[in-house]
Amino acid sequence: MVAAVISPYSHDAERDRASKLEEAVGLARAIALDVRLAESVPLRRHVPATLLGKGAVERIAQAVQAHGIGLIVVDDRLSPVQQRNLEKAWQAKVIDRTGLILEIFGARARTHEGRLQVELAALDYQRGRLVRSWTHLERQRGGFGFLGGPGESQIEIDRRLIGERIIKIKRDLEGVRRTRAVNRVGRRRARLPTVALVGYTNAGKSTLFNRLSGAGVVAENLLFATLDPTMRSLRLPNGRECVLSDTVGFVADLPTHLVAAFRATLEEVVEADLIVHVRDISHPDSEQQRADVERVLHELGALEEGGGTPMIEALNKIDALPAEARARLRTRCATGAERSRQYPVSAVTSEGVEQLLEAIGDWLASTAQTREVAVPLSDGATIAWLYRHGEVRSRRDDGHNALLTVALDAAASAQFERRVGHIPPE
Repeated sequence: MVAAVISPYSHDAERDRASKLEEAVGLARAIALDVRLAESVPLRRHVPATLLGKGAVERIAQAVQAHGIGLIVVDDRLSPVQQRNLEKAWQAKVIDRTGLILEIFGARARTHEGRLQVELAALDYQRGRLVRSWTHLERQRGGFGFLGGPGESQIEIDRRLIGERIIKIKRDLEGVRRTRAVNRVGRRRARLPTVALVGYTNAGKSTLFNRLSGAGVVAENLLFATLDPTMRSLRLPNGRECVLSDTVGFVADLPTHLVAAFRATLEEVVEADLIVHVRDISHPDSEQQRADVERVLHELGALEEGGGTPMIEALNKIDALPAEARARLRTRCATGAERSRQYPVSAVTSEGVEQLLEAIGDWLASTAQTREVAVPLSDGATIAWLYRHGEVRSRRDDGHNALLTVALDAAASAQFERRVGHIPPE
């Protein structure tokens, strides 16, 4: 479909307008739209009827007609009235940023859980606006019908039916949450800590996930290439195992109801033992992207003030930096205030990946308590258990017992107490 992308911007905006437009075009191309016109439009004030000023609306209308454009993506939030008025003025279909993101999600979701989450967000979005069509039952092309397609016939949706469908989806997703909770309990019993990769979309999370775990997750230079979460076991350099989780990418102005719809999946982030924030350090808006991701993590409760899940940063795509900038970055991360939390890496070339793995192991071990334990040499099963579930830092045998200095987290300590009856004092 031939499309145009219009990116309104304010002069006091934190985000670079060229990067904002580039991201919007990338989102449009992520669902194979043929973008013939892409333009940043200054937004001096919000016009209630059309968002954009009259002059901009008329000028864009002429360009739309000249290029034969059938769809315009406005990279902002439009009210139902604004969307309708712009469609009349431009004589073309108009969708806003939220509608575009939902269309991408609808086309990308592969698992039953992913489709449920996207449909819930789409229903919630549609319920509050003037809906002309609803083609979510027509699954052949994917997506959620915001762009039209077979079956579009100006159908008036019954709000009661939408409400009933939302209730059913929430009930199904509650079942997903219970299943995930059971799985987390199983991992805790097996003492497998979870490390969640998070980051802005297209920051390279899936490529890094594949590099760390050897998995074959789809990794493309494409916005929102990953929607359905993937988990793999990973052995760290210190010998401990953990579970690595790849999650959906975040994006600026991610609608609140979309975050809520994906809460079942994002709970893996909240419940993780460590969050690794993967950042595209070569991107001009890297710092603003960092703020966008942390804002969503705060909404989820993963980064609460004075608590929450510990987080380190993988500064990815250093291979895309000039040699001097890369050297400065390494020096800053080695000597600066963030030296224990920021790790330069390249998921493509594997540079810095070994150091990141060591850091993950160190952070997971730092939450454990160091104990001195004595285990009879005849009890080889318990000695082996300590090596599997803790980090043995030293061992000395006195002829009768193995005297071990071992780091155990709270759950492993409790399991050990049940196994042998007590833990000798340090």
